[in-house]
Amino acid sequence: MVSLTKLKYKVIKNLLNENELNLIKEYCINKHKTNFDSFDLVQNNCGDTFFYKDPLMEVILKNKKEILEKETNIKLLETYSFWRCYTFGAELTKHKDRPSCEISVTVSLGSDKEGWPIFMGEDKLILKPGDGVIYNGCEVEHWREPYDGDYHIQVFLHYVDKDGPYAKFKGDKHEHNTE
Repeated sequence: MVSLTKLKYKVIKNLLNENELNLIKEYCINKHKTNFDSFDLVQNNCGDTFFYKDPLMEVILKNKKEILEKETNIKLLETYSFWRCYTFGAELTKHKDRPSCEISVTVSLGSDKEGWPIFMGEDKLILKPGDGVIYNGCEVEHWREPYDGDYHIQVFLHYVDKDGPYAKFKGDKHEHNTE
């Protein structure tokens, strides 16, 4: 198996099975509709819903770790999850992630319009609902162009290499923490 460090990213088809996907998508749509206080005005001024360490997504983070370890051949420590409902005009500006996102996974949960690409370096990837891409978040520049549909739901799962330089960020601890 080629390591993630050589590939930089790897697409994983059907990371979420159909039952998981349907349950999570409906949960997110319901939570988005009833949300009145968790909006992401900082990143793009579009008012997208953004949930950090949502309890359901934290379960997904934990439950998918073994599969992701097999896919990458890296022992992982969980840092955090979040999910986001992008809305019309939202974009993800070109960036690299912070240390808590050393090994990141983005999974499409569904949208009103299929085919919104994510760019990994110069590669344009289109994920179907349930598919994920695992990547070196601190090394690979990634972004999305402005969304022209009504909604697109994405979950992000973040890990660090158990034996890597960012292991101290397990649980999304900050650099000054020594636990």
